[in-house]
Amino acid sequence: MPLGSSTSDGSDSKRQRALPLPRAGTNMKTFTPDSSTVSDVIPSPNFGDRNKGRAPDMILLHYTGMPDVEGAIKQLCTAGTDVSAHYIVLEDGRIVQSVPEAKRAWHAGVSSWGGEDDINSCSIGIEIVNRGHDWGYPDFPSRQIAAVIALCRGIMLRREVPSHRVLAHSDVAPSRKKDPGEKFPWHSLANSGVGHWVQPAAIVRSESLKIGNIGDDVQNLQQALAKYGYGVPVTGKYDGPTMDTVAAFQRHFRPAKVDGIADRSTLTTLHALLASLPPDARAVATK
Repeated sequence: MPLGSSTSDGSDSKRQRALPLPRAGTNMKTFTPDSSTVSDVIPSPNFGDRNKGRAPDMILLHYTGMPDVEGAIKQLCTAGTDVSAHYIVLEDGRIVQSVPEAKRAWHAGVSSWGGEDDINSCSIGIEIVNRGHDWGYPDFPSRQIAAVIALCRGIMLRREVPSHRVLAHSDVAPSRKKDPGEKFPWHSLANSGVGHWVQPAAIVRSESLKIGNIGDDVQNLQQALAKYGYGVPVTGKYDGPTMDTVAAFQRHFRPAKVDGIADRSTLTTLHALLASLPPDARAVATK
């Protein structure tokens, strides 16, 4: 049985199984966790210094996208894989820290947000154990989401991370990534003060913008997405990158229908989000 799940009966179901240390990480120097919510420290060798001493002011949420938690931990904590995250949140709510928050973990890859393209240097990466779209994409257990919320709230307080900078991997890399995906309950996080959210506008039959459209309406859409932070080129042409960006926006903010088509619901939700940003955030987003 994958780690983080439990049997349905018997006293053993209440016991937490010990996390296996990946063999390649057994010689890694341990460290004191940054968060009191951490249950285990499994150091990863895959990290470095934040460029130019950049202080993290973003939280980036991922899913592991692997069949089991053991494989995910091994991938994130083994030298040579070139990937890591600060935290890993298991299905049963336990939290593992693998990289100190002061260091630069390798979780974002090629990405951008608000004109910044070294997302690893400005963010704290949290991997949420979930098989992802390629392996059946199960729902996120409520205990796991509660742990994510507690972890994020602590980081936001320590690092002064504003709510609108709690983002999805797909937000900063829309043409490459889908995680944590449309099943992730962003509304639940927002209800607990984590992340930026408005009630999505109702989906109704309407005119929409889609692949091949050209003109001012497309340019206005691209500009609005760029003002929020998305790294979409403002060309006036509804091309592949624009469709990918709209789909990423929908996964996060209008998850009932993810098709990359900018219908009235998508546009209304986007403009409501922009209107509800704090003034200083809007000023940064329009640079």
